[in-house]
Amino acid sequence: MLKKNTPAIVVGVFLLIVWEMGARILNAMYILPSPTAILQKLWEFRKPLFLVHAPATVEILVIGLLIAIMLGLLVAFAMSANSWIERAFYPLLILSQTIPITALAPIFVLWFGYTIWSKILVTVLITFFPIAVNTFDGLQSTKKDYEELLLTFGASKWQQVIYLQLPSALPTIFTALKIAVPLSIIGAAIGEWLGAQTGLGYFSKRMMTQLDGAGVFAPIVLLSLMAIISVALLSVIEKKYINWRKD
Repeated sequence: MLKKNTPAIVVGVFLLIVWEMGARILNAMYILPSPTAILQKLWEFRKPLFLVHAPATVEILVIGLLIAIMLGLLVAFAMSANSWIERAFYPLLILSQTIPITALAPIFVLWFGYTIWSKILVTVLITFFPIAVNTFDGLQSTKKDYEELLLTFGASKWQQVIYLQLPSALPTIFTALKIAVPLSIIGAAIGEWLGAQTGLGYFSKRMMTQLDGAGVFAPIVLLSLMAIISVALLSVIEKKYINWRKD
């Protein structure tokens, strides 16, 4: 694993060194804080960040992702099973992506106030599309020869879905999840930025009002780490349970 990611690590370390040198030359930490200043800020605010704001953001992510996954899979399977449903809902899925989430987020705050549900709704909207579309494409990629073979053996429609369509769609479902997880973090941060009382996005906004550049970047670093760890875990699970993908 380390050998495989060596190029990314080398490039990442190089960029961090360039960033550190550029920040020190500019000498304006409120505009461009150095990586070491950001790490110092993470340590300074470790208790509120890790014990208060990070758990609040994780709660939004988990609930929002679970709702988006359930709705996305439901819509994808419904569109795959019925062509009328596909013609009715697929254009609406595309249309939903033409509306800027940043324009809707303040409306959700007006509807639900500064409660958790305004942020969850933003997260669901921003992650629902890739899950539904990728799952639908995976279900449609099932080979017709296999479908005809199962029909020959008398398999029901439900058995075709369980034993053929779902396994065929698993690679694209995992791809959708690896796209949706970073997007959910962006959605949660946007929701917290526009209206919240806790959360990493809220903390970043509060630091911005104090012209604390390192404080603004500190929760962003945590959000990035959360995305990287989540995608890495999904990749490990994918390799373990879909080891036939390359075959």
